[in-house]
Amino acid sequence: MYISIRDAKARFSEAIAAANRGERVVITRYGLPVAELSAPSTGNPLDFAAADKYLAEIGWDAASMALPDNFDNPAFSREVLGLND
Repeated sequence: MYISIRDAKARFSEAIAAANRGERVVITRYGLPVAELSAPSTGNPLDFAAADKYLAEIGWDAASMALPDNFDNPAFSREVLGLND
């Protein structure tokens, strides 16, 4: 469903209902898309268990990815970037 800003303001409830049904609702200005309404996604799109399993399969673990103690020190960034005087 393509709808102008003016019509979207006048028919807001209808546009929300359409988006809630899963329809793609595109709001246009001068015939060009400027926004899109959609129903909120359900569930967590991030699967941390799957990520941990994959990292274990390729041999990465938390111990090998530990950050140095001085990681949050600005001097560390300068050293890593080769900006030391």
